[in-house]
Amino acid sequence: MTPLVLGIDVGTSACKSVLMTPDGELVDTVEASYPLSTPRPGWAEQAPALWWDAVQRSVADMLARTEAGDRVVGIGLSGQMHGLVALDEADTVLRPALLWCDQRGAEESAVLIESLGGTDRLLDYTNNPMLPGFTGSKLLWLARHEPDVLARTRRFLNPKDFIRLKLTGEYATDVSDASGTGFFDVRKRCWSDDLIARAGLAREIFPTAFESSEPTGGLRADVAQHWGMTPGVPVSAGGGDSVIQTTSMGVVAPGMTGITLGTAGIVGGSSNECPDNPGGRLQVSCGNAADRWHVMGVTLNAGGAFQWLIDALRPLAGDGLDYDRLIELAASAPVGSEHLIFAPHLMGERCPEVAPGARGAWVGLTRAHDISHMTRSVIEGAIMNMRAILDLFEEAGLGTERLRVSGGATNSPFWLQTLADVTGHPLATVSGAATGGAAGAALVAGLGAGFWADIDEATAHVAELESLLPHAERARRYNEIYPAHKSLLAQLAPCYQQLAAIEDRTA
Repeated sequence: MTPLVLGIDVGTSACKSVLMTPDGELVDTVEASYPLSTPRPGWAEQAPALWWDAVQRSVADMLARTEAGDRVVGIGLSGQMHGLVALDEADTVLRPALLWCDQRGAEESAVLIESLGGTDRLLDYTNNPMLPGFTGSKLLWLARHEPDVLARTRRFLNPKDFIRLKLTGEYATDVSDASGTGFFDVRKRCWSDDLIARAGLAREIFPTAFESSEPTGGLRADVAQHWGMTPGVPVSAGGGDSVIQTTSMGVVAPGMTGITLGTAGIVGGSSNECPDNPGGRLQVSCGNAADRWHVMGVTLNAGGAFQWLIDALRPLAGDGLDYDRLIELAASAPVGSEHLIFAPHLMGERCPEVAPGARGAWVGLTRAHDISHMTRSVIEGAIMNMRAILDLFEEAGLGTERLRVSGGATNSPFWLQTLADVTGHPLATVSGAATGGAAGAALVAGLGAGFWADIDEATAHVAELESLLPHAERARRYNEIYPAHKSLLAQLAPCYQQLAAIEDRTA
């Protein structure tokens, strides 16, 4: 019988799992969702038990349906990056996990950078910024605001690595997810012990970092029995979702750029050597192979902004207002939404500018606008922000002429065409696009299982499915609008600062 590998992706709103053959074919996929908590503006939390429950149920259902449990020879993990799960000596979760889009560590990260002598000095340690949403900023926030929790913390893990602990009993991560903590030297592919010490953190709470396809332990007998699998099946290190989704698109060598349209918006590329990162404006991560590095810019608000709109309107409109209906409304509005611009920074912003205090806003609203204009402007605003990240790639000499796209929003032709029109670039969807993180996790598990010789062979099966060209007139209109949108963050910054001051006084 054909062997299979299992890929599991712990996302922001759902767990996705896939089964993959040595030919790269996806045999089956399954998804289980869970809620997100935002107790304060700029905060985002989840209970790790929600992830584990979703993983257990969804994988058990998929393996029962396919009767393929005894054919699985490897497991790979992907998950939302930058999260913080704090565990005590008994592996009890000490508080809800702080997620990638949580901005509460802004002040603490700024204090650390200042203590080092500025961003350039920080880059000497890691070649990366210490962004407010990074795991390291969250650790520093705990040290200041919840010192009792940090004192009881014996290990911290990223979200996918919490699932690894449940699967294997091992404390481990991979080099791509570790890169997003802010305490990992991406040049040397190891923890920066010097920076950890400068920050006053205990080195022993950091998990061991492995290359993505390396085994990190075997499947526990009780989990294997529940799933109908063989105990001891190796669990590969896997990868952070932002990196491994780009890998799953076949973007593993210079000359191609991947765009992921999910809750966040990711622009990513690959390099055969660790690139310089002047000013720390982009994120540099270790890639999912030992000889690759990954460069990306991430906006915190892409499909998530559209989901916010659905959630905000549903209490008024009822079940009749769903994703498809809002897309219809957006498509009925003219290009540029009659000069209505949406700033999509509902969770603050990371790129093209680090702005944890930024907020969402409509600018240009008049009585002539209705819900169709507002809906279209949300999509346009999110994609305009991604165009600004592409500008940073071009400034850094990274090619953006060949674009591949993945993520949940690729199921919508309207999102895809708007992306082509706003950026002015041709783009192509790829096989497995809707399951990017889980498919990437399966790829590195397959590498670990010997399905393929290297990352290039592993991704050779990725096929371009649909090509889209920008519409000339729509692209011209967006070129006229783009400068106004690009200026919004700077123009609204004083207002955001005033609002933040009020929030601090009333918190």
